[in-house]
Amino acid sequence: MNKPLLAALAALAIAGTGVAPAVAATGAPTGTKAPTLKAVNFAGTVSLSNCSGSVVRFPKSADTDPALVLSNGHCLETGFPEPGEVIVGQASSRSFGLLNASGTRVGTLRANKVVYSTMTDTDVTLYQLTTTYAAIRNTYGISALTVQDTHPVAGTAITVASGYWKRLYNCNIDGFVYRLKEGAWTWKDSVRYTSACNTIGGTSGSPVIDQATGKVVAVNNTGNEDGQRCTDNNPCEVDASGNVTVRQGINYAQETYQIPACFTTGNRLDLTAAGCTLPKP
Repeated sequence: MNKPLLAALAALAIAGTGVAPAVAATGAPTGTKAPTLKAVNFAGTVSLSNCSGSVVRFPKSADTDPALVLSNGHCLETGFPEPGEVIVGQASSRSFGLLNASGTRVGTLRANKVVYSTMTDTDVTLYQLTTTYAAIRNTYGISALTVQDTHPVAGTAITVASGYWKRLYNCNIDGFVYRLKEGAWTWKDSVRYTSACNTIGGTSGSPVIDQATGKVVAVNNTGNEDGQRCTDNNPCEVDASGNVTVRQGINYAQETYQIPACFTTGNRLDLTAAGCTLPKP
């Protein structure tokens, strides 16, 4: 994982090092018009005590719904969920520093529960806040980021926006990993970045934002630090035939397009809803 806690000096040292490039399809297909890219900023991102995150909504969320914060499963304040474990409705009073476009902290948001958290198949925690989207916008002038409900596309220009470090990483989606294995955990259909997104500890939970749409397409979660094979902090790629590939210095995220189908009116979690494929308790 992009470790949730990391010494600041060590992290800054790592941030300055280069990594070997991955092969990527970064251009638009022949005969098509390249999308207009937007300058992504920090508005709607949050800082946690040990990670990054963002205030998110779904395509069908209402302004009056309780707002949600998206981060990683391994950023959960009560510790890493075990393989196969799914946490639903756990009480929480966690606080989040809300950032504006320039990365300045403008307020504090607070959770009242962990709506959903797991490190099985994906690496995600969703918190419910004590306030609504409308109240956040009225108080701070900041709107939530929308989670895209369709699968991301290879070659897409993206920004990983870290509220913890107040740093933006710009690169492209290099491709998708059938299975990403790290220690005891296995994640499905993960996003692999091109090498420019050399994320570090503390960037865990950052939203991965499509520069053309401004929507969240994934949540940043890990990278292979030392070139080891399938160990903690050194995830390996496993294809459908079981072949293993190690890419030292390359970082990854977990897709989020499958999350909106699991939420109904009022931002209520319903793991039995049609189309919901998130792991269940």
